[in-house]
Amino acid sequence: MRETMSKREISLERAAELKSKISDYLDARESIPRGMDEVSKARFKARKTRILEYFGATEDDWNDWEWQLECRISDADTLSDLLNLDSEEIEDIRKVGSKYRWAVSPYYLSLIDDSDRFDPIKLQCVPTHLELSEEGKLDPMGEEFTNPAGSITRRYPDRLIIYATNECAMYCRHCQRRRHIGGQDKHTSREVLMESIEYIRNNPEIRDVLVTGGDALALPDEELDWLLGELSSIPTVDYIRLGSRMLVTVPQRVTDSLISILKKHAPIYINTHFNHPSEITEESKRACDKLAEAGVPLGNQAVLLNGINNDKFVMRLLNHELLKCRVRPYYIFHAKKVKGTMHFNTSIDDGIEIMEYLRGYTSGMAIPQYIVNAPGGYGKTPIMPQYLVSRGKHTIKIRTWEGRVMDYPSHPTVDISDLLCKK
Repeated sequence: MRETMSKREISLERAAELKSKISDYLDARESIPRGMDEVSKARFKARKTRILEYFGATEDDWNDWEWQLECRISDADTLSDLLNLDSEEIEDIRKVGSKYRWAVSPYYLSLIDDSDRFDPIKLQCVPTHLELSEEGKLDPMGEEFTNPAGSITRRYPDRLIIYATNECAMYCRHCQRRRHIGGQDKHTSREVLMESIEYIRNNPEIRDVLVTGGDALALPDEELDWLLGELSSIPTVDYIRLGSRMLVTVPQRVTDSLISILKKHAPIYINTHFNHPSEITEESKRACDKLAEAGVPLGNQAVLLNGINNDKFVMRLLNHELLKCRVRPYYIFHAKKVKGTMHFNTSIDDGIEIMEYLRGYTSGMAIPQYIVNAPGGYGKTPIMPQYLVSRGKHTIKIRTWEGRVMDYPSHPTVDISDLLCKK
């Protein structure tokens, strides 16, 4: 039958087959909330108005990132005035607050759909009684044993982390470093930062420095400018990365002043942390666009979270929405076994299924790496579906993204100089 078909007919048959493979996603996509859909925009606008009225604030205040930080909601009474919470939820928030710090920016609060008790935004910022579990460890990565100087964590040969602050615009309920949050915001002293900087100067193999915290962009402009200046003056440092969730929690942080600082110390890369399509709004997209237009490459490091994004279609939609904002999906992290966050943990199978339904089903740009962090600080380990089925002497057997199994030639490697010398 196929032998009698024209090339165009064969092509149309294949196109129809491929179209059928995406129909389930297209149907599911319609039911996934997005920050850019009209229903969400209307809800955000209404809640924003309510928050501004509550604080007696103006539109200028709302657009001021320092106001957003100053007005973080961090007590159950204020939160219950602004959200629809029952008495049990309020009591749980108080109990958790006596053990772990929590706070949420007015902007991020405005994204919550409180008609849904299991809203993915709410689950990431409002404490629940599940945090009171003693399961897990406060430092499963053993960061305290990978600190050779200052506020450094070093796990790899050519790169390291500097912790510049414990402050965040919002204290995520799945935070891996809740042990650092404490009760007060505190930027790392210049004395400790200088010790970190001198370590980098004295170890020229370090070519890549990640500034994080807390949140690197929680630093005041002048402090960030100083730190980036010191690091960029080290000849062996090729570039600097900033770890920040502010594009998600306080996108107003991306000011003209910040852009000027980042451009001055280029090349700067920013890795941010969107976990759900509801977090991508007009305001966060504007912040991402502004950075991209200033020449700052953006990557996203999502965390696989139970009840939030451990779904093959939610994660695919998130990655598509990120690319619209010029943010490249970089990692999906398997959640660490941190005390107080274990209810967010998923199975490895969840992550593998997500990767199965990305490869081939969407463009490579929309496919991050799925990463498990080895316990004890031994680094990122990629986890992926198995596409190599078996190996023979002259061929390998591969499985394609559609599940087709076929042989592929595996010729022995011959040095090209030997081939050229045979002439």
